[in-house]
Amino acid sequence: MQYKLITIEGNIGAGKTTLAKILSERLHGRLILESFEDNPFLPKFYKEPEKYSFPLELFFMAERFKQLQHSVNGPDLFHDTTISDYVFIKSLLFAKVTLAEDEYKLYKRLFHIINKQLPNPDILIYLHVPIQKLQKNIQTRDRSYEQSIPDEYLQKIQNTYLEYLKQSDQKVLFVEAENADFLTDSKHVDLILDALSKDYSPGKHYLQLS
Repeated sequence: MQYKLITIEGNIGAGKTTLAKILSERLHGRLILESFEDNPFLPKFYKEPEKYSFPLELFFMAERFKQLQHSVNGPDLFHDTTISDYVFIKSLLFAKVTLAEDEYKLYKRLFHIINKQLPNPDILIYLHVPIQKLQKNIQTRDRSYEQSIPDEYLQKIQNTYLEYLKQSDQKVLFVEAENADFLTDSKHVDLILDALSKDYSPGKHYLQLS
């Protein structure tokens, strides 16, 4: 595998963690999963977003940085490839949606200070899933605090990701994953593994899963 650090991104409910786990097994790679359930502000945020958005995003950024700094920058004698179900800039993208303008400006300054200490992924896999399918996935996984996420919030997150990818100069595998079923349909995973065997130029490269 030519890509040593592979990150998977996408909206809430897109299937990031499921794909990361399967790829780590197939590639015998080190797996980094976001510990989102450790954030004590998450259930509170969904009930009172304006009150809890800033501590929520600060906690996420601090925990993501600590995890990535320890895992990605540290040596690993047993794995040549690392797969993560998030990329650090996710912190800034979500903050752009959730924070007030003055809070976002402060958050952005802090983000750029610590972002310099982390390596960029060799390739980013973005799972693009329509909002209604995301909602279906969210209902299926049945996390109580997620059950009332409005379509409008998911759409804002989606738009923010797409705008970021439009201007990004990194290597991106943009996967149309509306029909993806990574758990029961191995051909979808095989298609992604085949795509990862190619050497891409910087920019977006599309893969349709059907």
